[in-house]
Amino acid sequence: MIRKSSYFVFAWLSIIIGVIGIFLPLLPTTPFILLAAFLFSKSSVRMHNWLITHKYLGPIIIDWEQHGAISLKAKWTSTISMLVLVTYPLLFVIDSIIIQAIVICFMLAVNLFIWTRPSKRTPVSQKT
Repeated sequence: MIRKSSYFVFAWLSIIIGVIGIFLPLLPTTPFILLAAFLFSKSSVRMHNWLITHKYLGPIIIDWEQHGAISLKAKWTSTISMLVLVTYPLLFVIDSIIIQAIVICFMLAVNLFIWTRPSKRTPVSQKT
């Protein structure tokens, strides 16, 4: 019971962090949504079903769970939003070269992970 409740609470925390990640360039959304789906699968069938049938979040989860895929649109959106939201602070706000290097390394690492995932669903072979 305590374990199930903990999964449930952490699933909601993951959703909250994932939603915040939509607006913060270095906080990724997708991993937190995927974590929430996993945690809900362990704690609440109803919430897991809600999440995987969600209009916007569901396809991300299904693509990942079934194929390890991130859509090309999501890859471009994340890359462009990171560049747009981080360029100004890197050029005009952050004075420390070390902090700038850390931010750039995080952006590169996140983009490397994103762009090395498959871009579309793997077709399921049809049985005849």
